[in-house]
Amino acid sequence: MSVQERIRKFDAQGVSGREIARLVGLSRTTVAKYLKIEDYSPTPPAVSNKARSVLIGFEERIIGWLEADRNAPRKQRHTAQRIFDRLVEEEGYHGTYSPVQRFIKKHRQSQQDSADGFMELAWEPGTVQVDFGQADVVLSGERTTVHVLVVTFPFSNMRFAQAYRGETAECVCHGLRIIFEQVGGVPKLMIFDNATGVGRRVRQKITETKLFEAFKNHYRSESRFCNPESGHEKGNVENAVGFLRRNIMVPIPEAASMEALNQLLTERAGRFAAKKHWKKQATSEELFSQDRQALLALPGVGFDPVQYETRQANKYGHVQVAQNTYAAGHQFATRRVTVGLRHETVELLDEHAVVIRSFRRVFGQHPETITEPSTVLGLLAHKPGGWANSPIRAEFSDPVRDWLDTAETPDRRRFFTALEEASAATEFTTAINAAEQLVTNGNDPSGATLGMLARRIAQGSEFEAGVVNLAVYDELFTPAAVEEGTPLEEVPAA
Repeated sequence: MSVQERIRKFDAQGVSGREIARLVGLSRTTVAKYLKIEDYSPTPPAVSNKARSVLIGFEERIIGWLEADRNAPRKQRHTAQRIFDRLVEEEGYHGTYSPVQRFIKKHRQSQQDSADGFMELAWEPGTVQVDFGQADVVLSGERTTVHVLVVTFPFSNMRFAQAYRGETAECVCHGLRIIFEQVGGVPKLMIFDNATGVGRRVRQKITETKLFEAFKNHYRSESRFCNPESGHEKGNVENAVGFLRRNIMVPIPEAASMEALNQLLTERAGRFAAKKHWKKQATSEELFSQDRQALLALPGVGFDPVQYETRQANKYGHVQVAQNTYAAGHQFATRRVTVGLRHETVELLDEHAVVIRSFRRVFGQHPETITEPSTVLGLLAHKPGGWANSPIRAEFSDPVRDWLDTAETPDRRRFFTALEEASAATEFTTAINAAEQLVTNGNDPSGATLGMLARRIAQGSEFEAGVVNLAVYDELFTPAAVEEGTPLEEVPAA
């Protein structure tokens, strides 16, 4: 029995205050205090006002900074730490950080209205949320930053990811197609961030790219874009981006190619399918069966995410694509060229829609012309004097470069002609490899041996190259080499 309960009990029995004090061992003043209490109903805890005591004289300055933040971008507004630092540096504040933090929290709470805060949203099966996140990876031994397209099904919390070098409409459409084919169906509704490369929402107006419009028509799906600065409208995928980055990108993934990286990401993301949903009493994999039932059927043909644009090549045969310049070849100088933009490549097509060049797509700005070395070989064969300042000079190995630097003009011309033919038969790197072997062995790389060796390397039947002496065959097939008495009709033709 508590002391208060004993006091109240003795008081109910008519015992005097003096006697109660003696019985419970308390002073008469304390007993009198408890006897005066009429209402023992619970009351809310009193708010401490200690923070105000050390902030007297600073409140108006803090509130002024917070009010000015209303006109500043969301990501450039004062944090409690920044306000504390400014108070110390500019206002001579000598208190600690905690009172400042409590005061700011209380002020912001007082400014909230019924429209503030977050609302838990309900998502129907067959709906997806789409967003990008960035992460570092090691591709072919080189560390680089990739853009990870994350697609989540908020009903089941299933997550899928595909990595790309950029965040263009081609990347989004390609990634969605891959994931649609993985799950075996098409979501009825896709929720996008306002910054995703397929479209934007400005107030009530939504502008989508032509490629994404075609993508939606192909798969009969619908889209919706979040309001600007309203990440809570797609909170599931926002959380998934961070979750996957922490769980499948740590340690930093290593892969030989983007395809291998995406296979690795798919495998790692699939491990969480057996994890229980954060709220529902079932695993994501079990709930995903309802998502699958709500999906639309895949069309018979997959969508090809490519955008075609027409460009005018300059006098060098170069074509401007976004911020970068690609070399179509000197033979296309001043001609109109069709550009095919894909998620990983840039294709250049002639007037008959035939692909003439294919480059790995460069995102961002590249200071130099992006070229395929074989496109310059024909021009160098006609103008071998341009070798010293050729844009592909760096593509040659030291032995071949040294040989070309000292070669006579006719030898250079023959070499570039032979190298162009060998590159067409195999590929440029294989042809250069063959030329390097010939030069290293002390042989002339400008003859027919170059093409023959390049083809053998490409076929995997590389041999130790040597000089091909065709005169040996001439000697074998001359009448002098025929034994006496051999019928003329048995002599091989020269």
